[in-house]
Amino acid sequence: AVTKKFLIRGVGPTLAGFGVTGALANPTLNVVDSAGRTVAANDDWETNVNLAELRAATTQFAFPLAPGSRDAALLLSLPAGAYTCVVSGVGNTSGTALVEVYEVP
Repeated sequence: AVTKKFLIRGVGPTLAGFGVTGALANPTLNVVDSAGRTVAANDDWETNVNLAELRAATTQFAFPLAPGSRDAALLLSLPAGAYTCVVSGVGNTSGTALVEVYEVP
């Protein structure tokens, strides 16, 4: 099976800088496969073990996330298949969030 690398983000707090009101203050991101299994998850993008690589991919494809923001992001390789990206609020909070998926060469 072919594996591809993706930058996946669940942006909430950084949206306020773009004038979005009611942005989700603390999103968490889960990537779920077609069998319903969570294959990757993130809460607070700066906690990623591959943070330097994630930052580099972000500068290529997307607007930067603010240092210290509680936005969620993952940079990961996935085998071919169907996936769902789920963004929710920590502690069942609600608000507006943006889900982004970029294929990284």
